Parts: sequence; C-alpha cells; structure tokens
Amino acid sequence: LQNIGINNASIGFSTLTMESDRFICIREKVGETAQVVIVDMNDHNNPTRRPISADSAIMNPVSKVIALKAGKSLQIFNIELKSKIKSHAMTEEVTFWRWITVNTIALVTETAAYHWSLEGDSTPVKMFDRHASLSGCQIINYRCDNSQKWLLIIGISAQQNRVAGAMQLYSVERRVSQPIEGHAGVFMEFRVEANAQPSNLSETIFVTVPHEASGGIMGVNRKGQVLSVSMDEDNVIGYVTNNLQNPDLALKLASRNNLQGADDLFLRKFNALFQQGNYSEAAKVAASAPKGILRTPQTIQRFQQVPVQPGTTSPMLQYFTILLDQGQLNKYESLELCRPVLQQGRKQVVEKWLKEDKLECSEELGDLVKQTDPTLALSVYLRANVPHKVIQCFAETGQFQKIVLYAKKVGYSPDYIFLLRNLMRINHEQGLQFAQMLVQDDEPLADISLIVDVFMEQNLVQQCTSFLLDALKNNRPSEGHLQTRLLEMNLMSAPQVADAILGNQMFSHYDKAHVASLCEKAGLLQRALEHYTDLYDIKRAVVHTHMLNPEWLVNYFGNLSVDDSLECLKAMLQANIRQNLQFKEVERIVRESSVYEAERVKNFLKEAKLTDQLPLIIVCDRFDFVHDLVLYLYRNSLQKYIEIYVQKVNPSRLPVVVGGLLDVDCAEDVIKQLILVVRGQFSTDELVAEVEKRNRLKLLLPWLEHRVHEGSEEPATHNALAKIYIDANNNPERFLRENRFYDSRVIGKYTEKRDPHLSCIAYERGQCDDDLIRVCNENSLFKSQARYLVKRKDEALWARVLQEDNVYRRQLIDQVVQTALSETNDPEEISVSVKSFMAADLPNELIELLEKIVLDNTVFSDHRNLQNLLILTAIKADRNRVMEYITKLENFDAPEIAQIAISNQLFEEAFAVFKKFEVNESAIKVLIEHIRNLDRAYEFAEKCNEPAVWSQLASAQLEEGFVKEAIDSFIKANDPSCYVDVVRVAGETGHWEDLVKFLLMARKKAKESFIETELVFAYAKTGRLADMEEYINSPNHAKIAEVADRCFDQEMYEAAKILYSNVSNYARLAITQVKLGEFQSAVCFSCLESQEYRLAQICGLNIIIHADELEELINFYQTRGLFNELISLFEAGLGLDRAHMGLFTELAILYSKYRPAKLKEHLELFWSRINIPKVLRAAEQAHLWSELVFLYEKYEEFDNAILTMMKHPTEAWRESFFKEMISKCANIEIYYKAIKFYLDFKPLLLNDLLQVLIPRLDHTRTVSFFSKEGKIAMVKPYLKAVQQNNNKHINEALNSLYIDEEDYQSLRASIEAFNNFDNIGLAQKCEKHELLEFRRIAAFLYKGNNRFSQSIELCKRDRLYKDAMQFAADSRDSELAAALLQWFLDEKLTECFCACLYQCYDLLKPDKVMELAWRYNLMDYTMPYLVQVMAEYQARLERLEQAEAVRAESDEKADSGSNPIVMPSNPMLMLTNTPHSMMPPGVAGMPPYQPPPPPHQGGYYPGMPQQF
Repeated sequence: LQNIGINNASIGFSTLTMESDRFICIREKVGETAQVVIVDMNDHNNPTRRPISADSAIMNPVSKVIALKAGKSLQIFNIELKSKIKSHAMTEEVTFWRWITVNTIALVTETAAYHWSLEGDSTPVKMFDRHASLSGCQIINYRCDNSQKWLLIIGISAQQNRVAGAMQLYSVERRVSQPIEGHAGVFMEFRVEANAQPSNLSETIFVTVPHEASGGIMGVNRKGQVLSVSMDEDNVIGYVTNNLQNPDLALKLASRNNLQGADDLFLRKFNALFQQGNYSEAAKVAASAPKGILRTPQTIQRFQQVPVQPGTTSPMLQYFTILLDQGQLNKYESLELCRPVLQQGRKQVVEKWLKEDKLECSEELGDLVKQTDPTLALSVYLRANVPHKVIQCFAETGQFQKIVLYAKKVGYSPDYIFLLRNLMRINHEQGLQFAQMLVQDDEPLADISLIVDVFMEQNLVQQCTSFLLDALKNNRPSEGHLQTRLLEMNLMSAPQVADAILGNQMFSHYDKAHVASLCEKAGLLQRALEHYTDLYDIKRAVVHTHMLNPEWLVNYFGNLSVDDSLECLKAMLQANIRQNLQFKEVERIVRESSVYEAERVKNFLKEAKLTDQLPLIIVCDRFDFVHDLVLYLYRNSLQKYIEIYVQKVNPSRLPVVVGGLLDVDCAEDVIKQLILVVRGQFSTDELVAEVEKRNRLKLLLPWLEHRVHEGSEEPATHNALAKIYIDANNNPERFLRENRFYDSRVIGKYTEKRDPHLSCIAYERGQCDDDLIRVCNENSLFKSQARYLVKRKDEALWARVLQEDNVYRRQLIDQVVQTALSETNDPEEISVSVKSFMAADLPNELIELLEKIVLDNTVFSDHRNLQNLLILTAIKADRNRVMEYITKLENFDAPEIAQIAISNQLFEEAFAVFKKFEVNESAIKVLIEHIRNLDRAYEFAEKCNEPAVWSQLASAQLEEGFVKEAIDSFIKANDPSCYVDVVRVAGETGHWEDLVKFLLMARKKAKESFIETELVFAYAKTGRLADMEEYINSPNHAKIAEVADRCFDQEMYEAAKILYSNVSNYARLAITQVKLGEFQSAVCFSCLESQEYRLAQICGLNIIIHADELEELINFYQTRGLFNELISLFEAGLGLDRAHMGLFTELAILYSKYRPAKLKEHLELFWSRINIPKVLRAAEQAHLWSELVFLYEKYEEFDNAILTMMKHPTEAWRESFFKEMISKCANIEIYYKAIKFYLDFKPLLLNDLLQVLIPRLDHTRTVSFFSKEGKIAMVKPYLKAVQQNNNKHINEALNSLYIDEEDYQSLRASIEAFNNFDNIGLAQKCEKHELLEFRRIAAFLYKGNNRFSQSIELCKRDRLYKDAMQFAADSRDSELAAALLQWFLDEKLTECFCACLYQCYDLLKPDKVMELAWRYNLMDYTMPYLVQVMAEYQARLERLEQAEAVRAESDEKADSGSNPIVMPSNPMLMLTNTPHSMMPPGVAGMPPYQPPPPPHQGGYYPGMPQQF
C-alpha cells in the first residue's frame, strides 16, 4: 500500500476497511484535507481519491457503492452515478459497521445491533441487544451465516495486562444469545460424513475476506501487506495419500470437500464393500465419492442386479435413499428412480422430490413423466431448459399465451405458424389472441401473410379482419398487398365492414383500382366512385343516383373537371331523366319558395300521389303539418318516408312523429325501430313527454338503454330510464345508486308517492337535504335519514335536525345511535356526528352515541379521543356511570381524566384510573390525601410493591405516629431520605430494633456520618455488640468516640469498652475495664506496644487457649495492622493440647481476610473442628465462592451450595459436583432454578441434569416451563425418557415435537404406546398438516375415538381407500359401509368397490349390493361376492334341513315308542282332537337349534388376497 502512496500512519484497524477482495478503503489526511482512498484490487495501481470528511467509510463488496458515517449520520453513495442512495440519522453512536451482504449493512451501537437494507426506503432494523459481557469492549468484527439466521459480534478489551476477547452469538429464530470467550469467529459450511446437510465451523482469523478467485482468503497485516492464501485442491489428496500414508484421512477430505485425487481409493472401497455384501455401506461410499465418480449408470446396474432377500430392504432402494439424503440425484439416477415410482402411480412422490430439488431435470425425465402428467412434465422441461418440449407442452395444455413470453425469455424461435394452425382447429378466439401476440412487437414473430392464410383456410373472415386491423395499424407501404387482401375479403363477404374501413381512411397503400371494382360489385357505388379514375368506370357507376347521397354527389361533381362533369350529366339524363330531373325541381320549389299556400299545396301533393313523397314532407315540415303527414303516410303504407323524414329531413320532429304513430296504433316494434335508427338531434324531453302523455313510456326502454350504452350523459335520457325501472320494479334501487346522470329532484319527486325509500335514494344522491328530510319525516324513514346525516358530514344540517323544536328528533337520534354509526368505518363521519351532538348540548344523548361507538366493539372502540369524551361527558351528566366506563375502557388519557375526576370530587374513580394504568404513585396519593385510608394504602402498596409508593406511604405513616410501620415501609421503599426524622421519632418512642433495620438500609444508599454514628449507637442500645464490633471494624464514617462517650454516660460499659478499644483510647478503656472488673491482658498488650512480637507470641499462646479472650486479642492485633503476626500466633497454637474450635475458626476467618489462598487447604484439613456457620459468613464476605460451596456441602446445606454455584458459576460450578449436590436438595424450587441456570449457561448439558432429576421432578410443571421458554425441542431426550409415565403434558409435548419435525413414524409409535393426551386436539392439528402421513394419523385418531364418519371422510379426501375401508369395517356400522360403497361408485373407483365388498362383507346387505351392481353395470366385479353369499346361504339351508331331519326323526321315534290305543270290547265314546290329546311326547334326544356360524371375517372367498 505504501507503494501506491498510502501513508503508513493510515494503515490500521480504525482507518482501513476491507469488506471483500474487490476493494480496500483507507481514510487519511493530507495536510489539513481529509480524504478517502479507494483501491480497486483489479487495478490497484490507480487508486481513487475523494475529499470526504467522515468518521468511517466502507465499500460495497461488489460494486462502487460507499457507505459513510459522520457522528450519528449515515449515508450511502453510488460513486459511478455520483448520487446518494439513502441516508439515516441514528439515535446513538455506531461503534462498528460492515457490509454483511451486497445489499445489507450491519450496525453495532453501545446497546444493540441493527441491519440496514440498501433496498427501498427502509430504516435500520434492530436485530438484538448486546450482551452484558461485551460491555466496555471494542467491537472489531460482525459476522453472519449465509441464511442470516446466526449472528456474531466480536469484541476485545484489556483485562489483567492481556487482551481478552468476548463474542456474542445470537440465534434469530430462537431469539437467544450466548456469550463466548474468543477473539475471532467465522461461519463456515462443510459436510460431515453421513450428514446430508452442511455443518458450521469456527476459525480464528483477523481482518480477512473470502478470495473468490482462488477459493481461499485474503487479508491485510499491520505492515500494509495484502496477503492471500488458499489450498491446492488438485494435489492435497495425493499428498495425504502418498506422503502422509493416511488413506482414511484422504477419503474423508475428498468426501467432505468434493476434491479429486482419491478416485482409486473410493473405487477399491466400494468394490470391497460390494463383494462383502455390505450394500448399505457401499451405497454410502458411492454417494459420498467426490465429483460423482461412482454415481454412474454402471453403479445403478450393479445394485439392480443384486437379488433382494426376503424380509430385507432392496439394495437399490437403500442406494437411492442415501442419495436422496445427500442431495440432488444426477440425470441417470433421477430416471432410474422415477421410472418404477411412476409405474406404481405415485406421481405425488415425484412432485415432492421436484419441489425439494432432489432430481436433476432432463429431457428424458420429462418424456418419462409426460406419460403420466403433462403438467408435471412441463415443470421438468422448464427446469431442464428444453425449449421445444416446453412449447409443445404449453400447446398441448392450451397455454398458448405463455408460448411467446417463454420463447422471448429463452431466445428460442418455434414454428409459430404450425402452432397457430393447431390452435385454430381447437379454439378460434384463442387463435386470434395468439396471432395478435405474434405481431404485437415492431418486428412480427411470423410472416403476416402466412398467418392470414391460416385464418382463411378455415374461412375465418371476421377473426382475420380483426387480426389485420391490429397488425396493419401503422399503415406501412410494405403492407399494401395485405391492405388489399383485407379489403378484398370483406368486400366479398361483409361489404358493410369494408365500407366502415374505407370510411375511416385507415389505409392508403392498397390497390385502389381493384378495390374500386370490388366496391361496385358489392353495391358500394359511393366508395367505387371515390376510387375510380377512369371516366368510363365513373359514368357507369354515377347513373345510379338512387343509390347515392345527393349531397355527396354534388361534392363529387365539384371535384371532377368540367368536361368530365358534362359527360357524367349526359349519361345520367340518358339513363333516367324522370328520376334525375323532375322531382328535383319540385323539391327545390317547395323548399325555397315562400309564396304558395301551404294548406292547398299539402292537399295537392297528397292527391298527386307522387312516387317520391319528399316534396310533401318538406311542405309539412315547414308549416307544422307533421301530425297530418304522419297520418297520411301511415294510412297509405308509406312508412319508409316517415323514416326518411326523421332521418334525413328533420330529426328534431321525431317526438311529434312518434306521438302521431301512437295515435294511429302503429306497432310498437315499428316505433322502436324508428327511434333507434334516428341519428339526428332531437329533444329527449319532448319525446318522453309525448310518450308519457299516452302512458306508453315503457316503449322507449330499448332506445334509452341503447343511448346509455353509447355513453349518453343527458339527464333526460336517464330520467326516463329511471321512471321505467321504477314503474316496472326492475331493480330500481341499484339504478338510482349507481347512475350518475339522472336529475335527483325530478326522480325524487316522481317516486315520493310510489316508493318513499327510492325517493330518499334519489335525494341522497343529489344531496337534496330539505327534500330528503321532509320525505323521511313524512314516511317515518328515520333510519335512512340517520344514515344520510352521518354520511353527509354537514354540521349545519345536523344543527337543523337536532333543534329542540324538531318533533322527530328523538326517533332520529335512536336510529343514529342504533344503526347509522354502527355501520360506518369513516373516522370523519364519527367526528362530525359527535361534534354536532356536543354543539346541540345533548349530553345524555351523546353518552348513548358514544357508548354505541366505543363499547360495542366497533373499529373505533380504541379511539382515544372518543373514550376521553365518553368519560368526561359522564362526569358532567351521569356520575354513576363513570366507574363503569373506567373499568371497560382501555385507551383514554388516564392522568388527565383522573385529575378531572379529583376536581369533581370523584376520588374513587380517580383512584381506579391510576390503579388501572399503574400510575401507582398518584393512586396512593389519592388514597392518602383524599380518601384518607392508610389501611387501603398499605394493601395497595403491598400489591404493587414499588419504591415510590412505599415511600409516600411511609411518610404518611410517620406523620400519623405509626413508627414501626413507617420504618418497614421506608425499608421496602429503599428510601433513606427522611433519616433525620426517623431517628428522632424512633429515639423518642424507643423503637431501637426497627431503627437498626432502617439505618442499615440507609447506610447502603447514603454514606452519611450521621447515619453511621446513629447505627453504632442503635447497636449498643439493642445489645447487638457483636454486630457493632463487626461494623466498626469495617470501613465507616461513624463518630465512634462520640458514641463511646454516649454509651459510657448511659452506663453501657460493654459497648463503651469495644468502642474505646477501636479508637485506641486506652485511658477511657482502662476506666471502662475497671467499671467491668477486668484486670487481665495487660502483659500481652504491653509487649505489642513495645514491638516485642516474639515475646507477645509467647504470651499470646497462653491467652488463645481461653476462648473468651480471643475476640479482644484479635481486635488488638488488627487495629495495629499486625495481621501476619496474628496469623503466626494462631498457626502456632494449632498444635497445643488445649486448642479449641474457636482457634481453628478464627484462623479460618483470618485466612479469608488476609491469606485467601490458604483457606481452602485449611478447610479441607480441619473442617470438622471449625464453627462452619461463622466461617461461612466470612467466606461469603470475602467472595470466596469455591470455599463457600465446600463449607455448605460439609454443613449439609445443599440448597445453598447449589444456589451459590448458580450465582457464581465461573469460580464455583463443577458439573459432577453440581449433579451430586442437587440430588440431595430438599427444596423442589431449586431444581427448576437449576434447569433455568443450565438453559442459560450450559444448554448442552441440560439433558444430563434432567436425567439426574427425573425421580424428583414434577414432569407437568417441567414441560410447562420449557414450553413457556420455547425450548421444548432441547429436552427431547428427557421427554422420551419419562414418557413411560404416560403423562398427558409429556405426551402432548413429544407429539407436537414429532409434528414439527415431520417424524410421522415416531408420532405413530407414541400415540399407539401412550394414550394419555388430547386425541381430538391432536387429530385436528394433524388433519391440517401438509404431509399425507400426518393426515393419515389424524384419521387413525378419529377412528380410535369412535368418530368413524370423520375418519372416513378424511381418508376420502386423501385417497386412502384401504384405510377408509378398514375404518368402515371397524365401525361395525352398516350405514357407513353402504355410504362408502356408494361413494366409490360415484367416484368411478370400481376396484375399490370390489375391495370394499371384501373388507365390509358382513356389514353389507346383499340386495343393496346387487342393486348397485345392476345399476352401475358391475356384475363382473360383484360376482365373487355373490358367489360367496350364495354359498353361505346354501350352507345355512343345509344346516336347517339337517336340523329339521333330526327333529323329524326324533318325533318318529317318540311316536313308535308309545303304547297303542286298543279298542275295548264294549266300545266307548271317545273325545278325540282335544288340545291335549294331540301333544307329541317330549323328545329327549333332539339336539338344540344351532344358529349358523358367522360369515368368514374379512372376505367372501378364501382365495381372495388379504389386502387391496
């Protein structure tokens, strides 16, 4: 860089940026001028310099776009276009920024990270907040992965004479961060063996960017060197194989990075595995081989040739499964896989693979798919870029409009004429559209002549004309032959069309002589004369004057020469002198002369019965004999002259003519036709009046509709049409609302008596306020009036209708409230209405209005001003409803409303407002100052628990003399501001214990000498001498000597002794000890005063064995700073025979204060001989967390040990120890805190912890916790481990995970094994899933809950015929089975019909089956069923016959075995045929009746297959 003029001082992290291998950007100063230097790496010898003053500058990775930062202002410029792209002003300083993509800049501030897109007008979007671990760090980099789902901030800071790195990794999807120690990181993708998806790596790098040319990286060092490094991909595999002799590593490198050089290794490994029969591993080797060296047709053929063993998966299927998991198949693999799939009819599987980009599309694959689905084949051809096949598919599927667009897009030129000809045979209109698309550009895509030939082949003159009119619109000379052809075809088939074309003068390059001849043959003499140039042709045509317009003929003669004119006149006289001369003279006289008597001339012309009635017409028209003229012409059957009169002579007299025709009962069709053909100007009002006078207005309907269709906006036309629709009740309301041209007042007046509702519509459309209000009042149409007033938005109009003298005001207001305002969504309409009610001073009515708007859940329910107005109006007019509104409303201005309520003595309402919007300080102020209820104030303060609230309550309690309560409140408020008053009052009332609590709190907030002094005295007053001693030995600002004197004066000598000892006032200390009777310790203290430490230690060994003397001895040593001597004394005393627990304990405390490194060893040796609670406090004060945990464990306070490790994981947490301790915890809450701790700091070890806690956890609560945290997927192993408990919440969580992961197999296994979950809820969730297997599970669940009908319907939708039949059979419902059978027939699924007979055999009625088979001609499909039924019935009959035979045989035996009747010698009269005499005797041997066995389940003949 120095070689191209870059100052060495400008080469650094703060001045040099490099966003890609394209540009380097340096900010430097030349003299007093700041500039930016841009080095293009493609031309590094010519750097670009720009005079730009900015704090930072970064170049776009690919284009000459630069981003600049100055303070909080950001700007982006395009250097090439010299234009500003966009700018933005940040609210805080940007400490680091960089381009993360070509369109996105990442911005890092002190508190958050943002992304700023280059596209559109978007502003920076906040992505996440910075982690606390980055506080005070210099941000040096920002990274993101390709999907921008993972973001990384990198920073450094100086810590303990070293540079410490801190990183924050953020997941966009999970919205969670994780702090990481490190200096640099990068997102990288690579493929791990047996993993189809890319994985990410992190590497330590510094100011580097990818180098696209080499595939390596490029960077800049402090020396200003631009370096690049890359791997030699061609030789690295060979080096690993040959030099390192590590073929396994070579295989893995080649597989992961798709490198060449290991072909032989892969081939040998593949062949070895294949020969061993390990086809699964062989398939994996073939799939992972680099460059696809083994993914060949030969490999596929080898897998195809392997025989499939029964009960195993086909090697071929294994191979393709692995390939699909790896990524996309190649051409040959795609063909071989899709061929059997399509043969099985599983088209949806191929569609899924295409959507997932698993197949390589080719022409051959498209041909294969086309046999099944042309539309799907089109998708394949498009992906494979096979234009001719794409266009063929477009044509076959009727998508011709897409052909041109596609051909232009890919630059392909198909045979458009061939395509057009095929399309014409199918659909003429589509063919016309396609032809027009071919010529819509300046250069036609096909020869227009050939396109015309295609049209004419099928004699499509009309379509061809439409096409040519569009194609020839530019009137080019080169298109003259086509213009001639267009006119020729129309003159021969549709002369009127040709006449219109010629009349529009669209073309000028056609063959005029040829066209003139054709015009003459077609009877278009006028057009022929316009084109003829030869006098002979002109004379031949001009003599037919009855076919020519006279005016045109006169003008035509004016264009001829004099000689030609004379020749033409001679020819005309020779041809028909009567027609061309006499009548013209009569016509001229009656038109021009003014001396004749009109009446006589009229009568004369009637009697003359001229062949041409034009003279009579002229006379009657000039002298207003039109009615007589009409009667004469009509009665003499000269109706054509009536048409001539109104068409050519005087169209303005049409109304009178129509009136006359109606008077003579002329046919309505004739009159309608006459009106339609008149093209002149006449008065519509007059025509309507004439017809309406005769009550025949409906006669004009066709003409009026025709006029409207032509675009007439004349009010008279639309008025007449409206009247007709109204009288005929032909949807008049729609006409009146949508028509914009009728006269509202005319139609409104017309409909007032007929239909007042229509009158309102008309008046509303014309804003005829007075008329509309009058009609609404007269007809009680207050709903319509209310809607109109709301939409009108006229405050003056509102004022009129809301006047007190308006007798209809109440009814109107009811409709405004109930109907009109609830229907509007226009805020302006609401605003005007409310203002009007306010102006009319109607507060109660205004409340009704606002309640309807605000409380009835309309779009204005959350409107702040309306809610404010409703409450304020209620305060003014109806105070009882204020509280209700405050409770229901959510979006009003709470502080202002509350203050107004207070000023109106509505204190409870004001309190409710402040409480609802959590303005708690103001709320408690109302309770204290206005409601004056301290009990409620205390309850409120406890509920909201805010310092400011407690502070106000405390002040009030102190004023009322509630000292203890006031002190408690001050402590909860953490507010020491009133410490003087508290000390005074507490001292007066003797609340010393409470005062200690207050002063301890106050000391934390304010280091005031007064506070600390009073705290020491309060300790003395309460007898808490140990706490007092501990306190005065720590840093403090208390006036200890003053407190000592106060204690001595009040005879608190123990406290005074401690205090005098602390301030070394030995004189007063001696007096105090005398008061206490203590005469020891003098010798030891004297040695220390004389600095005879060895003698002091000898004396001390005799003192420390007395536990009572330790405290005073320790204080004496510590006040003189003799810490080492004191520790030496205690260490020497450990070996004494009389060493006691206090000695070991105090030594541990001394270690914690002055030699923390020795504490751990001391505790491990003597933990059983120390006072653990005392040492616990010392270790905690010294922040020795590891030793603290050790003591907690020995003291069996496992809960505290766990809590300490979670609070200070860096020093105290150890995984195995943590899991051991937590299993001993008694507090269940600790478990969930531990789970939260692991989730935040040790997420990878979370499942290990859960395995330990499984016997102790409430699984329902645990699942609920992870669900709220959104981390349920992280604990899947735990859920699976405890699912055996069959807990509902666990089952539902796992099932939801399986659905999210689309793991239908696991879901099916879960619901079959564990049934405690919401079956219907899961079914409804699966029912809407996009994957078929999940919807199949939904059907299974419905079936399991006896919702067979719903289950079968779901199977029908997904074409799961087998499942539908199975569920119908399981339901044991004959109606369901019959309905399914009928559905199969309706869907023409004959095979399924047959299978359903098999599956639901015992549920179907044979007569119904036979009827369906006969109706749908399916006897062949039904015959096996019928055979089985007949066989079964035959078996039943045989069993019945056998039973009957057995019974008969038994009867016969019974008869033969009984005694015969013998006639006596004296015959007796016997009574025979009595009921009992004919009873057969009992038959003991007769077997009971055996019902026929049930039919064969699941089939009607044994040979039928078991599955469909």
